[in-house]
Amino acid sequence: MKKVGIIMGGYSSEYEISLKSGEVVYQYLDRNLYEPYRIHIFKDKWVVVLDDRSEYPIDKNDFSAEINGHKVQFDVVFNAIHGTPGEDGLMTAYFDLIKQKHTSCSYYQSAITFNKRDLLSVVKPYGIKMAISYYLNKGDVIDTDRIIQRVGLPCFVKPNRSGSSFGISKVKTSEELIPAIEKAYREDHEIIIESFLQGTEVSVGVITYQDEIMVLPMTEIVSENEFFDYEAKYEGKSQEITPARISDEEKARVEDAAKRIYKILDMKGYSRSEFILMDGIPFFLEMNTIPGLTAESILPQQARAAGISLTELFGDTVEAGLNQKTD
Repeated sequence: MKKVGIIMGGYSSEYEISLKSGEVVYQYLDRNLYEPYRIHIFKDKWVVVLDDRSEYPIDKNDFSAEINGHKVQFDVVFNAIHGTPGEDGLMTAYFDLIKQKHTSCSYYQSAITFNKRDLLSVVKPYGIKMAISYYLNKGDVIDTDRIIQRVGLPCFVKPNRSGSSFGISKVKTSEELIPAIEKAYREDHEIIIESFLQGTEVSVGVITYQDEIMVLPMTEIVSENEFFDYEAKYEGKSQEITPARISDEEKARVEDAAKRIYKILDMKGYSRSEFILMDGIPFFLEMNTIPGLTAESILPQQARAAGISLTELFGDTVEAGLNQKTD
C-alpha cells in the first residue's frame, strides 16, 4: 500500500483554508490503495499529525518521519498548501532536489502562476486578453493621478502574490486608492492595480485526468459583495452556479482560452483560471495551481459536474505523482 503524505498549512494567510483542503484529501483517499498521512507545514514546525493529534517531526534531509520507532518514507506527497511555500514553487523545488515524488506542477510553473504580474506578462504575447494594469513595488512613489489615468475608476488593487482575495480592494474614488494600496502591501511588497471589467465572472478548472488535458464544466460567480472576496468565497456571500449560464459560443471561447493558457505554461495537475466575459469575450484574470479542495470548493464542484468523484479525482492525481520521474 502506497504511503501518501498530504502537506497542508503553509506560511501565508491562507493556512486555515489549506488545512481544510488537506483534511478533505485525507478523508477521501481510497484506503484500499493508499495509506495517507497529514503533514502540517508551518514556519516553526514540519510535523506528521496522526488521528490522535500526536505529532512527529519531519526530517528535512529526506522528508521522512520517525513514527513509533519506525522510519516512514512517503511514496508520494500530495500538495494541498495554498500560498507560500506550496503554491509558489518552494516546496516543489525542495522535493525535486531530494528526489521526492509529488503531485505539484514544476517549480517554474508554480512560481510563474503565483506571481500575477509574471503570469500576465508570459501569456499576453499569445493574444490572451486581460485588464489594463499598473504595477507598484513597496517604496515606489505613488502618483494617484497617473494610476487613475492608466487604469480608470473603479479599479482593483491586489497583492501580486496572494490568494483567497486577501488584501484586495475595489476602489471607486481617488481618495480610496492610498488606503487600498496600504492594505495590499500588508500581504505583499509587490502589488498590481487593474482596470475594472464589467461582465460575467467565470471560473474554469483545467486538469490532467487519466493522462489527458480536461476542461471541467465552468462555474459562474455571482457575488453579493462588490467582488468575489473572502466572504463571498468562504462565508456564503455568493452564488456559484455550475455549469455557468452562458451561451455555447461563450463557453467555447472560455474553454479555448483556458486550455491554451494551460498548454502555453506546460502545466500539469490541477489549475483553476478566472475570467471576466465582456461582450462575449473572455478576459483572463489569474490562475491558481493549488485551488481549494474542500467538498464545497469550486474545482470539486466542477469535477462532480463532470461525473468525477473526489476519491477518483484525488486518486488519479496520486497515481500521476507516483508515475513521476525523479532522475
